[in-house]
Amino acid sequence: MAAMQRLFRLMADNKASDIFISANSPVLIKIRGETIPVNNQVMAADAPLRLLGDVVSAEQLAQLQETGELNVGVPLEGVGRFRISAMRQRGSYAIVVRYVPSEIPELHTLRLPAILESLAMEKRGLILLVGATGSGKSTTIASMMDLRNRNVAGHILTIEDPIEYEFTNRRSIINQREVGSDTASLAVGLRNALRQAPDVIQIGEIRDRETMSAALAYAQSGHLCISTLHANNSYHALNRILSFYPVEVRPTMLGDLAATLKAIVSQRLLRGIDGERLPATEVLLNTKLISELIEAGDFSAIRDAMQQSLSEGSQTFEESLAFLVAEGLVDRKEAFSHADSPTNLMWRLQNDFAMAANAAKASVVQEQEESDAPSFTEFTLDVRAQER
Repeated sequence: MAAMQRLFRLMADNKASDIFISANSPVLIKIRGETIPVNNQVMAADAPLRLLGDVVSAEQLAQLQETGELNVGVPLEGVGRFRISAMRQRGSYAIVVRYVPSEIPELHTLRLPAILESLAMEKRGLILLVGATGSGKSTTIASMMDLRNRNVAGHILTIEDPIEYEFTNRRSIINQREVGSDTASLAVGLRNALRQAPDVIQIGEIRDRETMSAALAYAQSGHLCISTLHANNSYHALNRILSFYPVEVRPTMLGDLAATLKAIVSQRLLRGIDGERLPATEVLLNTKLISELIEAGDFSAIRDAMQQSLSEGSQTFEESLAFLVAEGLVDRKEAFSHADSPTNLMWRLQNDFAMAANAAKASVVQEQEESDAPSFTEFTLDVRAQER
């Protein structure tokens, strides 16, 4: 088996999220949010390219060498897909690999709010999943789409860069298009999407005005559009959307957003007491009040409205974090490190007797023995040139 494929299997066997390969450094692997060396073997200057050559085409290697960038998804049968982002740096190359398991987890197994099941079944509108890189956005969207796939007949169209989770057609037909191989560019794929009669359009990520405008247009025309955005929470997501547009067109855009938005779901992954990763979520539902505030561009008032919201399904990060502490799943230190407002989180814990009682128990975290930590001292990589 090629060295890169061995690394892929190592990731899968250890449920690792990422591997980092760079010249003059050992290979690093991230497991449960902790980054550790695979072994002490330092990669030679040409090792990243040799490893990459195990799994990508000569044309793709040439693209990397010409442009300094390569983003591609690589499948490994029975294991999953591996999202590769390769780059030129300081005269050599580096690779980051993200592992996407082949099995899409069912939504109810992810400890996410039940409202996401309802959102996945919406007929029209815009749903945004926001969070930092590695916060689980892609997994959440895939689980939502697969839930719809199992329960609603229709056509789901995805435009991804690259494809991550691969779907199996069930009640719906799911067509997945990868930028660069199935469509020339994201812009071209977006322009043609409405001609393909989708009920649901999933856009991999919104990074600019053109993509955001397309998402709004799809939602306005009676489709359900779901996408991701890099932002810390719903407040930052709204401000980032606003920053895509010049001042003179913002009122029109805000009116469109207020009319079409269904929800912004923000997600962060925390380290649980048992070492597993757990999501904390903020859910902004577009109620009548929220819609009015969005149209007015009064985003600061939205944060206050969320704190006081009685709308079923809406929740702040602090509510989600307090629940995790109360259930004994996350210790207080970890929860406070992820809170937008530590003061609000403290108030929630102190003013709910059950939460406070459970929090006291959860605050004692057992240190894992060193022998329990993953060790890869016997793992070696042969990245020498193969004899022809």
